[in-house]
Amino acid sequence: MQPLLISFAAATSALIVASSTIQGASGYFQPNSTGIKLQNGYERVYIQPFGNHGMRVRASIMRDPTGNEWSALLDPPIEGPGGNNGLGHDITVPYQGNATIRNGNLTASITLGVLSFFRVEPNGSTTLLTKEFTDTKAILPRFYTQDFRSSSFQSQFDFASDPDEQFYGAGQQACCMDHSVNKKGQVVDLINYNSHVTLPVYMSNKGYLQYFNMPSEGRIEFGTLRTRHVASEATVVDYYITTAAPGDYDALQRQFTAVTGRQPTPPDFILGYQQSKLRYFNQTQILDLAQRFHDEEVNVSLIVVDFFAWKYQGDWSFNPEFWPDPAEMAAKVKSLTGAEMMVSLWPSMEDLSINYLPTQMQGILATTKDGTGVSDSFAGVYTRLIDSTNPAAREFLWKRLNDSYYSAGIHNFWIDQADGGTLGEAFENNGQPITQMPWARAFSQYFIGTQEAAGKMYPWFHQQAINEGFSNLTGKDISTQCEHMSLTRSTFVGGQRFCSYLWSGDTDSTFDVLLQQITAGVSVGASGISSWTVFAFLTKITETVQGRELFVRWLGMGVFLPYRPCLIEVCRDRVCSLPLDPRQVIANPCPNEPWSYGEANFVIIKKYIALRYQLKPYVKRLFEMLQQTGKTIMRPLYYDFSLTDPFVVNGTKTNDYTIIHQFMQGPRLLIAPVGELGATTKDVYLPILSDEAKSQGFTWTHWWTDKDFGTGGKLVNVDAPLDEIPVFYLGSKDDILSGSV
Repeated sequence: MQPLLISFAAATSALIVASSTIQGASGYFQPNSTGIKLQNGYERVYIQPFGNHGMRVRASIMRDPTGNEWSALLDPPIEGPGGNNGLGHDITVPYQGNATIRNGNLTASITLGVLSFFRVEPNGSTTLLTKEFTDTKAILPRFYTQDFRSSSFQSQFDFASDPDEQFYGAGQQACCMDHSVNKKGQVVDLINYNSHVTLPVYMSNKGYLQYFNMPSEGRIEFGTLRTRHVASEATVVDYYITTAAPGDYDALQRQFTAVTGRQPTPPDFILGYQQSKLRYFNQTQILDLAQRFHDEEVNVSLIVVDFFAWKYQGDWSFNPEFWPDPAEMAAKVKSLTGAEMMVSLWPSMEDLSINYLPTQMQGILATTKDGTGVSDSFAGVYTRLIDSTNPAAREFLWKRLNDSYYSAGIHNFWIDQADGGTLGEAFENNGQPITQMPWARAFSQYFIGTQEAAGKMYPWFHQQAINEGFSNLTGKDISTQCEHMSLTRSTFVGGQRFCSYLWSGDTDSTFDVLLQQITAGVSVGASGISSWTVFAFLTKITETVQGRELFVRWLGMGVFLPYRPCLIEVCRDRVCSLPLDPRQVIANPCPNEPWSYGEANFVIIKKYIALRYQLKPYVKRLFEMLQQTGKTIMRPLYYDFSLTDPFVVNGTKTNDYTIIHQFMQGPRLLIAPVGELGATTKDVYLPILSDEAKSQGFTWTHWWTDKDFGTGGKLVNVDAPLDEIPVFYLGSKDDILSGSV
């Protein structure tokens, strides 16, 4: 079909009238066009239906996009129209032309070359969601800067926003000062480093979600009147937008995960208690640990061997001096406790590694602009990175992991330090003795492109290496159900479709940060990554009464996170007076197991661990819902109460701690962690329930006492001793514990 050239404003209304005949039998408004191409001199803009109530927009200069650029978008989507269409279109619009395209309840309209997005309401009226930002005097909303030594360019795309508009998501910002859920007024740097996992996706309280399908470094500016996305380097600007009724964030997430992928259901064991520290440094310690868990009759589902269990960085194998028989160790752990094992994986390669020459000769290490390939240092040596963006590198890496670990019965991998650019800090050298490192993060270059153009994809491909290994080795489809898992410190959009979960990075272990991590978790969940957990690291957990109290408070919150009631980073870095082993790198000898925090705390810790196992059917059901529909597990209050409670709306807008330091675990549990030393009570805000919830007889009921607190809209003060984190439930506790929700 030849593209139709449209150059008159009257064509817009004509298309709207014509499209009214395309409503399908299901009631879904089928797309009235395969796509629009706007030819604006040297610029090309393609607008196509994509997913339910969604559009995909691609823009380039000097030449068309190829139509098959790397993408985190699934093509075709899991649900909804579009896909497998390349750059297909049946409408061509010239400079300052006009055209309209509709898919479901989303309409994209070009008026005099300016693109606007509208939601079609049930009564047929339209509501402006956002448009390319224009003013009497303003730079163009689609703005490009090109260095003509390269075909790539820097892009700056501006969209109008209302002064009172709220924006949620944008991934996980770095620890530890940012206590925000509403990102309005912020600048979000799109670069990966330890604990900083920002993602170019956000939801608006006006009822739309926008995602920039671009792994480039850059930033998002949530200004008063406009939202600006800046990409440091790109060859095409590629974004997706979808809409739902205001307040229906589950619909936005369903539509978004239908085009980016959904989290496979994790194996049951990963939902239980997980034990680690920095670090168990020989096989005997692990066997003694398993025996003690057995003797104490404490449930444990995963035991983790942390970093530097190898001899040299890049070996991806145990140092046989300290780990003589990994297969026997894994089998013994399994027989004593039923637990699986996980081993740490770093991307760094040093010259002495057995794998250095093979990877260097094959060209599967990341390089740098000056050609050295050196990107960082750790433990007194220069390091390079395995280039996991290269399929050959992923194959090499998995073969080593299989030979060293998987074949020995250790099936789960902790992806640490693989943030990309360097070893993952916001600086080079990680505080090591080598202090004259002249190379910047941006010097790294990969198989898929430069750090500026594609650096945010580095951890994603590292996850993919593990996922490909799982799939190829077992020959099983793991797109909906995982047998094993990886744990990662960074990711990109679409990482949720791997058998992998994200942790919050090396944060401070303080009461204030405990609460700050709630805002980090709900923000990354609003970005489509609901498979998440939280740790703490830098400030040490000590032998003091205060340190032990902090540990138990972290553990109490961990019971109600998607994963791991034992938070590795808190658990692994305890301080004590025991001497270090001089043969080991960063091997903390201090005990940090459940029984090592004093008898009284041991009783509480066992109580929380037991509760986690009681809740496993509920948590499993939440993951099933996540896999089926993208329904977020760790939920900010605005998800469920924006339409019923103005206090939640206003508190979210202003980032009021009363609101943003609480969260829902799934649809039935409200969690209000204690973030104050010595506190024995807690003020908890109970949101106003919807009419539907009230019609089911739901009220807010205190978990520990079963006291009924009514249908919400008030601040209540409840007892919060160390063994009773404030929790309220809706409906039947028996239903929750059985997973019948």
